[in-house]
Amino acid sequence: MPGLLSSPVCLIVIWFLSWSLQPSCAQIWTDEVSGVQYGQLESNVTLACGKSQIRIPVVWHLNHSSALPWHKVTSEGTLVLLHVDRSAQGIYSCYDNRGLRLHSVTLRLGYPPGLLSISCQVPNHTHVRCSWVESVKTFLPAQYNASFRGNGQEWRPCVVDVARKHCDVDHPAFWQTIHTLRIIETNALGSGTTFVRFKLHELLKPDPPESVLVKEVEGYPKRLIVSWNFPSSWPLQDAFPLVFQIRYRPLGSIYWSEIYSEESPVVIFDALAGHLHQVQIRARDEVNAESQWSEWSSLPLVKPWEVYTTPDPAEELPTDDRIPECFFPFNTKPETSTAKSDNSVIEDEGNLGLVILLVLFSVVIFITVPSLIYVVWVRQRRRDHVTKQELTSMVKMKSMPI
Repeated sequence: MPGLLSSPVCLIVIWFLSWSLQPSCAQIWTDEVSGVQYGQLESNVTLACGKSQIRIPVVWHLNHSSALPWHKVTSEGTLVLLHVDRSAQGIYSCYDNRGLRLHSVTLRLGYPPGLLSISCQVPNHTHVRCSWVESVKTFLPAQYNASFRGNGQEWRPCVVDVARKHCDVDHPAFWQTIHTLRIIETNALGSGTTFVRFKLHELLKPDPPESVLVKEVEGYPKRLIVSWNFPSSWPLQDAFPLVFQIRYRPLGSIYWSEIYSEESPVVIFDALAGHLHQVQIRARDEVNAESQWSEWSSLPLVKPWEVYTTPDPAEELPTDDRIPECFFPFNTKPETSTAKSDNSVIEDEGNLGLVILLVLFSVVIFITVPSLIYVVWVRQRRRDHVTKQELTSMVKMKSMPI
């Protein structure tokens, strides 16, 4: 047997078998490809070169390039990326010393979820829509689970639209004072839960009135008629009434006039004749005084009815038949011009005389009134002095013995 094993033929067979087995082992390493690995930004991320326990020298590449972010490679072939930023994302591959790829992985970086900023809209008594915005930009795909309940009630699902980041609840318990919404955001690095409490009757805000139409009223130069439809999102069959506020103003004015109504149409009686007007309408729940007004409707422009007047015949002349005034460099009506200038001089002189008379009269008044007051005051003092002397004399006479 020793001689047989040492024969050239056996050595050739053994060498051939060993050579043919090496590629199969290498092929096992090459096919070992994982999916996606997630890491947190601004931290250290560790990438292993496959799951095999065999430790051999390896070389790492990022997106088929040997240029790597700030890193270190351990003696076991593990790649440690230090304080990563978003530029470190990509496909990482490790190779043996013969250039065969042993393992590859896609690295995605981001943050775990944080609290959400949530706002809810209540366009009517039968529907609630809550939307949210991330307070922490995670840069990673997320899943959301939303639940909704009133005080003392069981959680019920809020149907989520992940793409638009909102959820909807139909027929909420409107009679409950306070409601709570719970949203759980989950991504590859963790999860976060956000709660928000609110009062539906305070968030109730109808959509603006629709199909607003403003028309003139024939024969009435100060009237406009305004009509509209209820918001299509408002359930008329549930008998929830709305009150409408109509405001209007002449174009260019800063002051609005207002009318309140529960029905359409409404007639405006005090429009400014001959002027364009702006008209807007908004709505609010009539019963719930704590609800909000809707946004204002669009802003149409309309002018009240005007009397048709026959144009001046001179204005109907063709443009070619009119003689431009520029052809007459001098005044063609000197008499009229002179008369107007004389009248204006006379009027100016009359006005000046009137002003002088008014000034003189004012001076006389200002001098006379104080003089009269002074004279009256002096006379009164004299009378008081005489009266005082008489009283003194009478007292002395009474005190004399008889």
